[in-house]
Amino acid sequence: MALIEEMDRSGNWLFRWRSFLPLLLFFGAVPVVLWGDVMWTPMSAGVDGSWLWPLVCLAVAMAGQKVRGLCVGFTPRGTSGRNTKEGQVAESLNTLGMYSMCRHPLYLGNLLMWLGIVMYMGHLWFAVAFLLVYALYYERIMFAEEQFLRGKFGQAYLDWAAGVPAFWPALGRWKSPEVGFSLRNVLKREYNGFFAMFLSFAWVDGLHGFRASHMDGAFFSSPACIFQDFWAYALALAFAIFIVLRTLKKATKVLDVEGREYV
Repeated sequence: MALIEEMDRSGNWLFRWRSFLPLLLFFGAVPVVLWGDVMWTPMSAGVDGSWLWPLVCLAVAMAGQKVRGLCVGFTPRGTSGRNTKEGQVAESLNTLGMYSMCRHPLYLGNLLMWLGIVMYMGHLWFAVAFLLVYALYYERIMFAEEQFLRGKFGQAYLDWAAGVPAFWPALGRWKSPEVGFSLRNVLKREYNGFFAMFLSFAWVDGLHGFRASHMDGAFFSSPACIFQDFWAYALALAFAIFIVLRTLKKATKVLDVEGREYV
């Protein structure tokens, strides 16, 4: 098999299993946080009482959620960028909104969301390793998607790709989408990732608290330091939002918007 075909095939395979990558990050946090050497401080409100670093990390992750929201909120039905079990699907080429600034904005949003969580772990070497793995993993996926779009849309795709960066956005190139922003479309498609983000932050903070209390020999006598109030309340709120939006999506048509993607 030629290398270009192998990259295309492996990219589609990696896309199909991309949902399991956050699970590796989720469980990989255990040895990193519990036994790794802390490189960045302050680490956690449960360790030194400072909220500066948690807020910075949360801001990075929320920036990723915002990027994804801008993509989804302006996405009409049938545009490029969808991949199903049956393979790549696209009825038209999406070149406006976030796609006028970079060709793969959803993956940029994913990177920022996960990077905020990785930063909260507090280990520089793990953050560097994460960035390298992310680049290698998603490079194949982006290659496979672009192969499909090039084959389907031909010169129209080449003309768009020639002036739009693949990943890092050209901020001055924004072109307004033909459809208005749909908050309902964002709520319908992004509630899973939103909840997973806060679950991951709470998980990492719990690991930091466990490490601190275990080293002090106070794990069983001071359980409150294991799970900080802020992350507990934030997680509870995110879970409530998750339940409400999932119920609305599955049982009603409140979040349906005509002419938008319902993936």
